[in-house]
Amino acid sequence: MGNLEIIEALNLEVIEGEFLVLLGPSGCGKSTLLHAIAGLIDVEDGEIEIAGQNVTWADPKDRSIGMVFQSYALYPTMTVERNMSFGLRISGTPRDEINRRVKRASEILHLQELLDRKPSQLSGGQRQRVAIGRALVREAAVFLFDEPLSNLDAKLRAELRRELKELHKQIKSTMLYVTHDQIEAMTLASRIAVMLDGHIQQIDTPSAIYSKPANVFVAGFLGSPSMNFVEGNLEVSAGIVRFSSPSLGVDVSAYPFAAAPVQGHRVILGFRPEHVQFFSDTTAVADLHVAKISLLEPMGSHMVIWLDHLGQRFSANASGVRDPVVDQAISFAIDTGRVSLFDVATQQRI
Repeated sequence: MGNLEIIEALNLEVIEGEFLVLLGPSGCGKSTLLHAIAGLIDVEDGEIEIAGQNVTWADPKDRSIGMVFQSYALYPTMTVERNMSFGLRISGTPRDEINRRVKRASEILHLQELLDRKPSQLSGGQRQRVAIGRALVREAAVFLFDEPLSNLDAKLRAELRRELKELHKQIKSTMLYVTHDQIEAMTLASRIAVMLDGHIQQIDTPSAIYSKPANVFVAGFLGSPSMNFVEGNLEVSAGIVRFSSPSLGVDVSAYPFAAAPVQGHRVILGFRPEHVQFFSDTTAVADLHVAKISLLEPMGSHMVIWLDHLGQRFSANASGVRDPVVDQAISFAIDTGRVSLFDVATQQRI
């Protein structure tokens, strides 16, 4: 059997005290990277530094990390207190220090009333809090989370997201968090590193990645529904730059091009559902189009409208639309101040 190369030539610097989320689809290398940092996987080349120390070949116990896995991995015969203190006990930490750390962690995670219970007596959310507490008592330099909420239902995930954010705010430790869930990434992260095929596609704040994605993959991976894409050409004439396709034409003269736009350049126009604006038929708006509503998706706090325009289907938020119905004709325009443009060949932002 040959070696399978998962990650090649990856450089990542994590800022002390930040909450960095590694986001990407299954198989992109995010968990492999986390496990390499933890020392659970050996690296073939390069170095791993934690708190200024080269720990590339150090044992996991010597890396000053606390790790929380997808599975709770609690000892079923031990109480919550014994589960949280187990690692400290086997490392010879003094009893008084163990008690102090367990007390602090249980207060932060609201586990004081559960310390004498066993895992079988806890809910899924409580078990995951115990697993987090077990990492927390180590008072490590870095905390690593490997999809810790993926086994929980939606309500519990939302509750624990808030608790993790509060935890980071309280202890101000460096945290690395792996997930394929964009909502977790957007709500938790100080910065997000979006990964694909073992490479970081973009690393930036959640708002920057959402508003200015570096390429088509990042643009399509974040957002629900995801960004709409329309392929077409740039038309450049007398200082005016237009995006033109069989289904859509818009003025993109104000777009912050990285290089001067070229006539005929094949590009992809990207715009999010909230960038679609609706108007009455009589409104005087540039590049006003008429589409048919093909589908309605009630989302509770808002509604998503799916539009069919000259064979092109895309999504829009229904804000400002009163009582939309399927097959209704509706006038719309694109907020061109918030669109993205990508090169068709490279898929990169232009």
